Amino acid sequence: MEALLSTFVVLFVVVDPIGLAPIFAGLTRGMERARQRRQAIRGTLLAGFILFAFFFSGDTLLRLLGVGLPAFRIAGGILLFLLAIDMIFARRSGLRSTTVREQAEAASKEDVSVFPLAFPLIAGPGALTTVLLMANARSSAVEFIGMLALLLLVLGMTLASLLSAPLIMRLLGETGANVISRLLGLVLAALAVQFVLDGIRESL
Repeated sequence: MEALLSTFVVLFVVVDPIGLAPIFAGLTRGMERARQRRQAIRGTLLAGFILFAFFFSGDTLLRLLGVGLPAFRIAGGILLFLLAIDMIFARRSGLRSTTVREQAEAASKEDVSVFPLAFPLIAGPGALTTVLLMANARSSAVEFIGMLALLLLVLGMTLASLLSAPLIMRLLGETGANVISRLLGLVLAALAVQFVLDGIRESL
């Protein structure tokens, strides 16, 4: 139960449904409400497909690369720690956002559901790393089902946040969303350090 709770916290913080709301609102500014909903649903479904693909193929992928779980825990912990720093200082690096050229490309497109919404905003490097760690941390059928349920839950919360983006922006605004992201980033930093410590302990 503790492992599932920890996994949920990490996945929720990394995907950051609340923080995605203002970004999605900006990407779809001026778009019809019905079309915004279609973009949110399509982007979440595609991101879910990517994350589930990584979840089910995580073991195979690491074996093919010849990477042990301890090494991946350490690397994943470092990556998540860098992500946590971005969240704490309310800045967006390539881990959680797009480059200037990518933003310009997205602005010129009518469909933002695939890029940049599904990838890299929802199923970004941090989320993919977390899912791979989830796939390799399961130790029983119950945990396996539990982690699948957690992944579905976070994706559902993400979709709800995207669909409610106008309301969230009215209630929180950019500043409110950043405050929440800073608090979640602090939690993620502690969990990321724990990943690194677990990886070092396993390697020894």
